[in-house]
Amino acid sequence: MDDVLVLLEEGNMSRAAARRNITQPAFSRRIRGFEDWLGVTVLDRQTNRVEISDALLSNEAEIRALMARLRELRTKIAQFDKARQTVELAAQHAPVCATFPDMALRARRSFPGLQFRVRAGNLNDCVSMFLRGDTSMLLCYEAESIGPLQFGPEIRRGIWGNDYLVPVVGGALRYIVPDAGEVPADTPAIVYPVGSYFGEVLQKNDRPFGIAGSGANAFSVSAFSSGTRELVLQGLGIGWLPFSMAHREIESGELISLANRYGQEALQVAVYANRNVEMAQALMELWSKGA
Repeated sequence: MDDVLVLLEEGNMSRAAARRNITQPAFSRRIRGFEDWLGVTVLDRQTNRVEISDALLSNEAEIRALMARLRELRTKIAQFDKARQTVELAAQHAPVCATFPDMALRARRSFPGLQFRVRAGNLNDCVSMFLRGDTSMLLCYEAESIGPLQFGPEIRRGIWGNDYLVPVVGGALRYIVPDAGEVPADTPAIVYPVGSYFGEVLQKNDRPFGIAGSGANAFSVSAFSSGTRELVLQGLGIGWLPFSMAHREIESGELISLANRYGQEALQVAVYANRNVEMAQALMELWSKGA
C-alpha cells in the first residue's frame, strides 16, 4: 500500500521506484502483486508510458485514511499498557468546548490512567467515524425539534445533560439592544451554513439571524460555534450559541442574550457507546443520566 501511495504521488514508475529505493522491475513486481490481490488491473502498461486507472485515483483519499489507521493500530499494539487505556471519541466541535472538559474530569477521577483521543468534526463526519469503528463513542448535541439519532441495538444512548441554543450579541453591538430586546433586521450576524446541524435546527423553526441565505445580513458563515463565539464577543454580529458555551459571558455582561425576544432551541448532550467495548460502557455508566 505504501508503494501504491508513492506511485499515486509521483505518477511515474521510475520516480516511484527511486523513492522506494528499489529497482523499477522490482517495484513493478510489487504493483503486480497488489493487482493480483485486488483481482483487477490498476495500471495500463503501454510501450512508452504507464497510465494509472481512475478506480485507483478516485480512491486515493480512502487508501491514505486506511494506511493512517493501520499505523495507529501498529502503534497501539506496540505501546499497549493495560493500565493506560485509550478511548477514541468522535465529537462535534461545540460539545468538545462546552461539555467535554467536565466529562473528562469526571472520567479521570474514576479512571486515573484513562486517555482520550478526541476526533472533532461536524455531526455527519462524527457519525461516519463512529459507525466505521474508528471510535467507540460519539458525543453530540441533539435538538428537541429534530430528535435523537437512530442506531441499531449494538449502540447504547445516554444523556449527559440539557442545553439551549440561544441568540447572543456582544461587543459594541450590545448597545443597540433596547429594553424590548429586538434589534434591527439588518444587524450583522454570524450564521451557520444550511447543511450544518445547528443550521438545520435554526432553519426548522425559522429563527432570525441563524442561517446563511435566510435574509440575514451575514458577516460570516461558519459551522464552528467556538469561532462564532469569538466573533460575537468582538461585536461583529449576532450569533446563536449553546448556553453552556456562553453563560459566563452572559453573567458578566460581555454577552447579552436575546432569547426573550427571538426564542431558544432546546438541546440535549447525547452520548453513544458501542456495547461491545468495555471501557465505553463503563464511561456510559459514569456519564449517562439515562439509556
